[in-house]
Amino acid sequence: RRLPKRGFVSLTNTRNVEVRLSEINELPVDEIDLLTLMQANLVSQHALSAKVVLSGEISRKVTLKGVGATKGAKAAIEAAGGCVTE
Repeated sequence: RRLPKRGFVSLTNTRNVEVRLSEINELPVDEIDLLTLMQANLVSQHALSAKVVLSGEISRKVTLKGVGATKGAKAAIEAAGGCVTE
C-alpha cells in the first residue's frame, strides 16, 4: 500500500502571531506590548511573540515594546512620530 506523504508542521508557528498596523491604530493606548495585545484580544493567550505588519495606515504616535515590526511597519510608525523598541 502507498501511504500519503506528510510534511513537517512546526508547532511554534501558531504561537508567533502577526498583527496589522490598522489594528494597532484602533487601540486606545499609546504603549503597546504583548500583554496589551492579549487584553485587546488581537492575539491568543498562548502567543509567545507578535510582529506588526504593514497593512493599513497609522495616524497617531505609538510606542511598541517587545513586539517586532517589519521594515515597512517600522517606517510607518516612525513617520507618525512613534518608536519601536525591541
